[in-house]
Amino acid sequence: MSGVFPASYEESRARFRGYLDGIQDRWPGARLESHALEDEPGLSIDWITVDAADRRRLVVFSTGLHGIEGYVGAAMLDLLVAEFVPRLDLRETGLLLIHPINPWGMAHRRRCNANHIDLNRNFVARWDGLSQANPAFDRVLALLHRPQPLGSWTAANLRFLLGAARLMLELGVTGGRNAILAGQYRHAEGFYYGGSGVQEETRLLIGLMEQALANYEQIVHLDMHTGYGPRRRMSIVHPLGEAGSSSDWARNLGYPRVVRTDPQEFYTILGDMTDYWYQLREARFPGRLVYAASFEFGTFGDSLAAQIRSLRASVLQNQLEVCGASNRAAAERPRREYEEQYYPTDPAWRDMALADARQAFQGILGYHRLMA
Repeated sequence: MSGVFPASYEESRARFRGYLDGIQDRWPGARLESHALEDEPGLSIDWITVDAADRRRLVVFSTGLHGIEGYVGAAMLDLLVAEFVPRLDLRETGLLLIHPINPWGMAHRRRCNANHIDLNRNFVARWDGLSQANPAFDRVLALLHRPQPLGSWTAANLRFLLGAARLMLELGVTGGRNAILAGQYRHAEGFYYGGSGVQEETRLLIGLMEQALANYEQIVHLDMHTGYGPRRRMSIVHPLGEAGSSSDWARNLGYPRVVRTDPQEFYTILGDMTDYWYQLREARFPGRLVYAASFEFGTFGDSLAAQIRSLRASVLQNQLEVCGASNRAAAERPRREYEEQYYPTDPAWRDMALADARQAFQGILGYHRLMA
C-alpha cells in the first residue's frame, strides 16, 4: 500500500483533482473548486463538493492543516475515496473533501504556513486578550529557543537536553507538555504560534464551515494529523466541545483509542479547528448537529524519551526556520528527524496507519448512519 503515500505536494494535488472524474461518474453534480494562495498562486487549496438531494447530512474530510502532515492525510483520503465514499448514502448525505488546508506547509514540509503560523492555533472566535494566554510558554521559549543559526548536531542537542531538563524541573512533564503544545500568541519566532489575526487559509475554511452549517442539519468532520500519541497507533481526538466521555465514545465507535483535548487525556489546544465548529454552531447555527474529530497518528511514541525526541525535533526545526543554519550539513539531521516525526518512512508504520484509519472510518460513519 506504499503507493498511496505521495512523494510531493504536486503529486498529491494531481491525484486529488483526479478523483473528480470517478466521483462524477456516480454523482454528475460533483464539482472541484480551488483557491490559489495570494502570495504563491502555484499553491492551492482544492476541494470537491457533492451536494445531497435533501441536504440532511454532510461529511467533511480535510488534510494538511499542518502542512507536512498532509502526506499521511492524503493516504487516508485515498482510502476514504476508494473504500467508503462509494458506500455513502448521498441521497441524504453530502460530501466535502479538502486538500490541503495549508498547501505552503505541505509543499515545503513544514507544519506552519508561510507566515510561520500554526493554523490549528488560528481558529479563534475572539482575539481580545489572547496575547496573555498560556503565560507558561514564556519560560519554555527562554529555555529552548536559541536566536542564532543552528550549528553542529552535537552542540545543538546538548543545549536542547540541558534546556529540556531545566524545563521539566520547573514545570514538570505534564505542565511542560501543555505549555508547549497548547499554542501561544506573543512570540512570532516561537513554535505553535497562533498569530495575531485570521490567516488566509483559516478564513477560507471558516467560510466553508459557515456554508456547511447554513445548508445541512448535521455535520461530521474528520481532520487528519500525525505526530502525537502511541507509536503505530492512531487516536481519535475529540475537542472539548464534543459531549460524552472518551470511554463511552470508544464503545460507540468500536475503536479503542478515543481521547479529549484536555491535559489529562491529550493536551489543551487554543484556536483549534475542530472546536471552532462547536463555537460557530452555538453562536450562529443553534440546533445543528456537529461531530468534529481529528485522527492523530502517533509516530515517535508517548514514552518520556519519545516525547523529548519529539520536542527536540520541533525546537531545532523552529530554530532552523527562524534563524537558518551555519552550513548545509548542520541543517540535514534536524530536518530529517523533523520529517520522520510527521511523515514516517517505515512501511510497517504506514500499514498500521491505514488499518487503524479503516477501522475508525467504519466506526464513525456507521455510528452516524452515513452509509447506505
